[in-house]
Amino acid sequence: MDSFDRNWRGLQLETLVDLSLTIGGVLSEEELVEELLQRAVGTLDAGSGFVSTLHPGGQEAVVRSVRLPQSVEVIRSYFDSHLLEELAAGRVVRAQRTTDEPPFELIAAPMLWQQRPVGMVVLGDKETREGRIPFSEEDARFLLSMASMVATAVATARRVAAIERDRQRLADENRALRDVARREGFIGESPEIEEMLELVRRAAPTGVNVIVRGESGVGKERVARLLHSFSDRASGPFVPLNCAALPETLLESELFGIEEGVATGVQRRHGKIELANGGTLFLDEVGDLSLVLQAKLLRVVQEREFERLGGRERIPVDIHLVTATNRNLEEMVERGEFRQDLYYRLRVVVVEVPPLRDHRSDIPLLARHFLELYGEQFGRPGLLLSRDALAVLMIHPFPGNVRELENAIQAAIALAPGEIITIDDLRLEIEGDQEQSSPVLLSLDEVERRHIESVLQAVEGNRQEAARILGIDRTTLYRKLQRFATYDAESIN
Repeated sequence: MDSFDRNWRGLQLETLVDLSLTIGGVLSEEELVEELLQRAVGTLDAGSGFVSTLHPGGQEAVVRSVRLPQSVEVIRSYFDSHLLEELAAGRVVRAQRTTDEPPFELIAAPMLWQQRPVGMVVLGDKETREGRIPFSEEDARFLLSMASMVATAVATARRVAAIERDRQRLADENRALRDVARREGFIGESPEIEEMLELVRRAAPTGVNVIVRGESGVGKERVARLLHSFSDRASGPFVPLNCAALPETLLESELFGIEEGVATGVQRRHGKIELANGGTLFLDEVGDLSLVLQAKLLRVVQEREFERLGGRERIPVDIHLVTATNRNLEEMVERGEFRQDLYYRLRVVVVEVPPLRDHRSDIPLLARHFLELYGEQFGRPGLLLSRDALAVLMIHPFPGNVRELENAIQAAIALAPGEIITIDDLRLEIEGDQEQSSPVLLSLDEVERRHIESVLQAVEGNRQEAARILGIDRTTLYRKLQRFATYDAESIN
């Protein structure tokens, strides 16, 4: 092997290594095509070049060229009719042209990934100082190696682009969902709330029956309104009914309506089912329905029709049914208090709304929302929570959940004498508080330590969030925690 061949092989190896390092980064499909074109033309001394990636159906995706037409169809016309079939089989294809203008010789290599063509690279007329010479077999193998490397990178770039598109689509949908949630008064950005909202976003367009479960005060009706807002019935009515708020006789007429003439002076009245036609019917505390009303509701769910109280006419209805309860329907089914067939009809999708204690990081956001909302309503805009008041909210158990927090903020706005809401203004009821009857005398350091530990526990160890609530930077918080750890070690020794 002479020195020219050794230098040529060395240049090829360096090119492949450099190309692998370049395409190993995060490059777009356009950048990869451009990189392959420039390196192929430059390394193999081609007078012209063409690179095109292809969609799965064979259509052009990204096309770049140097002194060749930017068209797959025109390039194909330079070869015989079996060009794409030959490339798909992994073979390098050559063509000679008898024309007055270049290119006179062409060589094409496939870009294959997992035996599937993702594109092609074509070079025309190898030029040296001595003039035009044919592309060698070694040139063909080198071109095929470069094309194969870039094909893998293109497939990766497409997967990354698809993932990014999905991520962006989900981000846009979640942002839209949060905007709608805010308009409906449902506030929260914690992972627990994000997960629940994602389930709402996916379930709403399907129109399937949904049960919203959660403790009292978590915002089940607001979740039901979100389901309505993100369904294809958003322009229709949203009709809520609390099944626990009325006795059975009134509840039946309220739900199904009443026919004229059932009793003296009684006029026809539409029930909630009929009013919700074309929209969403939300039945809160559905576990409080009697077995008789459960049977009638089952018919509505199954047959999509009902009869008014005292009537005989079957009235068709098209509703999206959302129900809610804080009771254990499974246990009620076991005891025979709730119909099993109705239970399974209602619980196609179950949305669990977490209690406030499980997403405490949303408390500052909720508190600010209620301050702005009720501050405007009560004619006291601009009120602020003191740092100590927010810290107390973060560690309060909130057995009444978001409703309790909302009521506490309302009361504080109404009663606070100044522009800053303090701990005393919140008037939180703390169950089991024994400190007033037997006060414990603590040092200032111990009070600070307990307070910081409570805040950290409330935000699940998130030091950045804890530092924000405490009104200090993370470095100061870290120093305090280190100091507490030192005290612990000294006390043990």
